[in-house]
Amino acid sequence: MTEWVQGLPGLSGRARRLLLEGDTDGRYAGRTPADSGYRLTMALAVAVSQPGREWTLAQWWEALVLRPTAGGAWARSLRSRKGERYAEGKLAGMLDKARAFVGTSGTIVCRADAMVAIARLRAAVEAVVWPGPGGGTDLKNLTARLLLAEQAGGLGHEVSVRQLAELMGCARSTVEASNGRLRAARWLVLVAAGTGEHSSTWSLRIPPAESEDQDSCARPGHRPASGERGAEGVPEMHTGVEVSTRALGTVMSTDACHHYAHGTSGARILAALDPLDGADVERLAAATGLHRTTVRRRVDKLVEDGLAEEADGLVYLPSRLAGDEGLRPDPDQLDQVALARGTAGLGERRRKRHRDQRRFYRQWLSERTQRAGERCRYARPRLRLVPEGVVDESTGELRDTAWRGWIIDDPYRPTWPDDGSPQAVCG
Repeated sequence: MTEWVQGLPGLSGRARRLLLEGDTDGRYAGRTPADSGYRLTMALAVAVSQPGREWTLAQWWEALVLRPTAGGAWARSLRSRKGERYAEGKLAGMLDKARAFVGTSGTIVCRADAMVAIARLRAAVEAVVWPGPGGGTDLKNLTARLLLAEQAGGLGHEVSVRQLAELMGCARSTVEASNGRLRAARWLVLVAAGTGEHSSTWSLRIPPAESEDQDSCARPGHRPASGERGAEGVPEMHTGVEVSTRALGTVMSTDACHHYAHGTSGARILAALDPLDGADVERLAAATGLHRTTVRRRVDKLVEDGLAEEADGLVYLPSRLAGDEGLRPDPDQLDQVALARGTAGLGERRRKRHRDQRRFYRQWLSERTQRAGERCRYARPRLRLVPEGVVDESTGELRDTAWRGWIIDDPYRPTWPDDGSPQAVCG
């Protein structure tokens, strides 16, 4: 069987082992065996739907049903329980769904390719200016999603609005507004909306280039034109200063970067600093899309709290906060900053509020299910208008002459023919 699988296109080593050996690592484990089987089969469908290497429906059916593969156990069970016609339609639908999902991103056949795709998208995010308050929120949104994508092993990921709010350090309504802007700018694609306790499924992508004749107003992912808000100090050449999404991800959810402390603007400036190459206010304004006055005010606060150093008009990242990949914040120092700024404990308060909301929502779902079960249990039975025994079940003869002429095929709704046409009545 190994030789047969190797002759098929579009299978990486990991996908081949998943097909032949099953989910030995428990990566696709669900709440029930049926859920686990569906997840595994869907993962295989994505693996065999890569552009240019797609399997045909016949190859898909043969691999899961006609061959004794461990990865096809759920499909064969579905066939035995529901029948061949149902199983064929179900597997064909899963294959179509996987192809539609894969069409939203590039060809990914293994985790290494997924990491390359994520790195390419991260570079695209860091290479553009995100002007205005909304731009900073959108940048934090993409930063949090890039972290989730790395954990998920691909550009597709599952996350709820409350989870994003905790990762970004902002309110749930702020996250919802940011999701709408990113979807409109085509950085974000909603694959499946969440239902019940299941989070929504999203996919990241690099938006296609906008045509030059469109309105030049700054949008998420676009460098603002000269004279627009966020364009102050933008030189013709690239400044060489970029906001590191990895550095931003380490501080954006902390109480020190809460809205009432250093805020999103301070976190973005902190993520753009370097311990060796200093940057002046003009370059920081160009890199972050913030106004020079805002940058000046935020830099003064960062220097005051020891999160930045300024010498000869240039701003540096303190050496004690520098790591191998840029910013390495000191948790104790951030706690002291939050305490001094009056924002200590606000992040924990938000997380507690979200935990309470989740608990109340689960309780509401449970009570709704219980009420639905009680309604079904105590529902009034359908009223039978034709008593039992009116018609002899063996011969079909009418026993009660009072029902002569009535159409009583449905004992719950007898009817009387009033149009004079021949009717099959009991008589």
